[in-house]
Amino acid sequence: MKIDNSRFIGIVLVSLLLALSIISAKFGAVEITGKVIYHALTHSLSGKEIIDLNERIFLLIRLPRVIMGVFVGAALGVGGVLMQALFRNPIVEPGLVGTSSGSAFGAALYFVLGATFYFDLGEWTLPIAACIGGIVSTAMVFYLSQSAKNNKSSVVSLLLTGIAINALFLSGVGFLSYIARDPQARNITFWYLGTLSGSYWEGLYFVAGVTIVCLLLSLRFSKQLNALMLGELEAQLLGVSIRQLKMKVLFLNVVMVAVATAFVGVIGFVGLIVPHLLRMIHGSDNRFLIWAGALLGALVLTASDLAARLFLSPAELPIGIVTSIIGVPVFIVLLRRTNYFF
Repeated sequence: MKIDNSRFIGIVLVSLLLALSIISAKFGAVEITGKVIYHALTHSLSGKEIIDLNERIFLLIRLPRVIMGVFVGAALGVGGVLMQALFRNPIVEPGLVGTSSGSAFGAALYFVLGATFYFDLGEWTLPIAACIGGIVSTAMVFYLSQSAKNNKSSVVSLLLTGIAINALFLSGVGFLSYIARDPQARNITFWYLGTLSGSYWEGLYFVAGVTIVCLLLSLRFSKQLNALMLGELEAQLLGVSIRQLKMKVLFLNVVMVAVATAFVGVIGFVGLIVPHLLRMIHGSDNRFLIWAGALLGALVLTASDLAARLFLSPAELPIGIVTSIIGVPVFIVLLRRTNYFF
């Protein structure tokens, strides 16, 4: 009889995430001691004015960055689980339907032409521009993948159209980088490689709220995604509306990935390798993969962000470079060890 060890896995993931988050909050260009953390939290909760520089660094820079990494990692992990289950393909990542490339194009457009359009909403301007780009590109994928005969889009047409739209918007990012001045081109490159350095509390609240709501809604579709793994015809015989399921899952993925990408840039491989690792540990039950994907995604991104800060300290690597360095060899090993994951 197969033993369900999902509760044990959940306890381990939560424990590792808490421990790594505390370590990540302590170390960086400026090391924050446990005493400083304690005083910063007590002063903040009591409403006292914080004068100490290290306490301000912890509360205004380090803490929102760590928590932002947790929620962005969770969003990418859940997005990877949803997309791989929907496409029934283990090499699909959350941004494959154009979300990430569209967000990158929206951000690049703002860096190069933002002043021309007099579009300035303060620190929200860049996230809004990137989010709009991600939504527009995904809408284009969904519209162009629809068949002219029955006005429906198959999983295969969505996948192929997504590849084409990704290439289109990435070429747009390349063009904008080419015509940009040096500071603008550097901003585009750094944002496209991903960074948590610009995290702030207001943006964190928004990302956290969106991620939590989408995670809870995603759990409602876990059984239908399990049925879809048997095939579209079999899922329909079991009472699953494939079109509605496809639209709802894509909507949740687009919202999570577009919002996360809008605030931290493009971060690859998290949504690709997290579902693989979890399937090797516990199997392909989406009732487990969705919530565990959130925990493991948060753990992977927190570890990557810590490595990005410590590797060249006091300088900092873009987090997308770290996730690629970690993700590529892990993904290759997984592919060599297993022929197929479903």
